[in-house]
Amino acid sequence: MGWEYSEKTKQLFMDAVQGKPGTHLGEIENPDGMGEHGSIACGDAMRFTFRVKRHANDPTQDVITDAKYLTFGCTSAIASSEALCAIIEQGSYTPITALRIRNSDIVEYLQGLPEQKIHCSVMGAEALEAAVFNWAQRRGVDLKSLGIDIHDQETEEGRIVCKCFSLTEPYIKRKIRELNLRSIPEITNAIKAGGGCTSCHHIPGGLQDLLDQVWQGKPEKTQGLSQPFQILPTEVREAPELSPYQFAKKVEKAIEEYIRPSLHTDGGDIEIMDIKGNLVYCRLIGACTGCMGAGQTLKMMIERTLKDRVDERVRVIQV
Repeated sequence: MGWEYSEKTKQLFMDAVQGKPGTHLGEIENPDGMGEHGSIACGDAMRFTFRVKRHANDPTQDVITDAKYLTFGCTSAIASSEALCAIIEQGSYTPITALRIRNSDIVEYLQGLPEQKIHCSVMGAEALEAAVFNWAQRRGVDLKSLGIDIHDQETEEGRIVCKCFSLTEPYIKRKIRELNLRSIPEITNAIKAGGGCTSCHHIPGGLQDLLDQVWQGKPEKTQGLSQPFQILPTEVREAPELSPYQFAKKVEKAIEEYIRPSLHTDGGDIEIMDIKGNLVYCRLIGACTGCMGAGQTLKMMIERTLKDRVDERVRVIQV
C-alpha cells in the first residue's frame, strides 16, 4: 500500500512532473545562489538555485525573485521542493530572511507528511542553507558578522557515524538540536541516519551516544572510538566486458548495498524479476507499491545508481 499524502502534496507533485506553468522543477542559469544536499546513491538529492533582485548598496537587502530545484527522490521530495520554492517566492524573502524557513514550515505548507517522509522537508531546508552560503560568498556578505553560523558541505566534515548514508557526527548533532530529535527513530525519520543497516544505533559513538551527549550534557569521548570510515578514491580504468553472470552479480550487489537500504527507510523494497542483456526488469514492493512517484524512483534513483555502479548502458524496466 502506498503512502497517504495530502491532496496538496499530490497536486504539487503532479503539477511539477507535468511541467505546468508556475512550477519550479528545473535549474536557473547563472544563479545568484546554488546549493546541494543529499546523495543520489542514498535515494534523495536536491540542487536548489535562486536569482535575486540586487540592492544597489546593501547586498543583505537582495530579494529572491526566482527559485528552482532539481531533485532525485519520491513524491514527497518533489512536493517538498515545490513547497520551498513557493514559500520563498510568495514571501519576498531576502536570502538572509529565507534562512528562517524551517522544515516544519514546508510540512505545514504541504498540509502534512507521513512521519517516515519528514527527511524530504529537511533536505529542502538544508539545500536552501547551502545556496545562501553560496550567495553570501558571491556577494561578499560576512554571515558570521550577522550572527549566522552555516557552513558549506558540513555533512562531509568530521567522523562518519552512519556509514550507509555518509552522515557525520557534527551534522547529526546539529540536526538533533535544531529539530529537537529525542530518539533514534526520530533521527531516522528526519535525516535517514540509522535507516540502512542499523549498526550505528548503539555502537560506541553511535546515534544513542550522540543523543545522550546532546541532551544529557555528557562530555564527548573520542578515545576508544573506531577510526572514521573512509571513502577510497576510485581508480579510473576501462571496464572489462562482463559475462551475464558477472553483470547480474554486480546488479545484485549494487541493489543490496545502495538501493535496498534507501527503499527500506521509506518502508519499500525492490524485487528483480529478470535480467536480459543490459535490461533489468524489476518492481517496487511494500510502501512503494502504487506510489505516484514509483516511476520517478525507478528512473531517477534506481536506474541512475545502477548506471553509476554497474554499467552506463543499464536500463531499468518496470514490471
